[in-house]
Amino acid sequence: MGRLPGTLGPEATEFIERLQLDLARLELELPGVPEVALSLQQLLADEAVSMDRVLRVVSTEPLLAARIIRLASSAALNPRGIPVTDLRNAVIRLGFNALRAAAAGFAITQVQLAQRYKDVMPQLTQLKDQSVSMAAAACVVARHSQRVSPDTALLAGLMTAVGKICLVARSANSSYMQTHPEVFQEVVRDWHAEVARELLTRWGVSEDIIEAMHGYQTHRAAKRGLFMLMDVLAVADVLTAPEMTTEMRMELLESQLTAQRIGLQPQDCVMLLEDSQAELDSLRSALAP
Repeated sequence: MGRLPGTLGPEATEFIERLQLDLARLELELPGVPEVALSLQQLLADEAVSMDRVLRVVSTEPLLAARIIRLASSAALNPRGIPVTDLRNAVIRLGFNALRAAAAGFAITQVQLAQRYKDVMPQLTQLKDQSVSMAAAACVVARHSQRVSPDTALLAGLMTAVGKICLVARSANSSYMQTHPEVFQEVVRDWHAEVARELLTRWGVSEDIIEAMHGYQTHRAAKRGLFMLMDVLAVADVLTAPEMTTEMRMELLESQLTAQRIGLQPQDCVMLLEDSQAELDSLRSALAP
């Protein structure tokens, strides 16, 4: 749980109290997310949903449909390079988690571009880019380790920044938070994991993915069966961390033991950045063109 209100000054306290109220009432949302993205997320919560229902929802938004086709054609998820030119084949080829990732990437981009958030667009753009890079790296690491489904890692990696994105979006209505970045960063640090968990729960994301993400973000133990996904996220985090040299990445991976636990050596993970560049680029292009 984040810091209690009253310890950061009256303006920050008001911001946190409104956040707590929305969390307590289960009313937390991310304004600006297209309805089609929310509908698809909720539809995919039903494992028995028919392909025709999914297609009917997706086909209402050409930008989302095009994104799904690009994702199904990406080198990481389509290593044999089988042509995917129509929406039905793309949806069939992708698993539910990859479809969720496509919808989430679309939603994040629309939030980033929303006029209501123009004052915080640079921060939203940075978070979008970070989340897309994290998703691509997690997918590639998972595919090479073969311990976690790549599309599960893709979704989890993309969602790691959703709590921060929500908080930045909320700060667009707070001149104090915009002019006191050091205070706002404390709020983000203390609350983003709880915000992400609530948003993803409302969107119908798998409880296991939510708990693995929360464990990774808060450095707390999760259920034994979720350790592998947490380790994949931790490795992807190191690989995408800005301003780190190869030697720094190697040293950090060796000290964390996360790579070894998913069957990879630190040097193997670092080499993925170069050897899998085409896969990484294709995923980034598909998720946030």
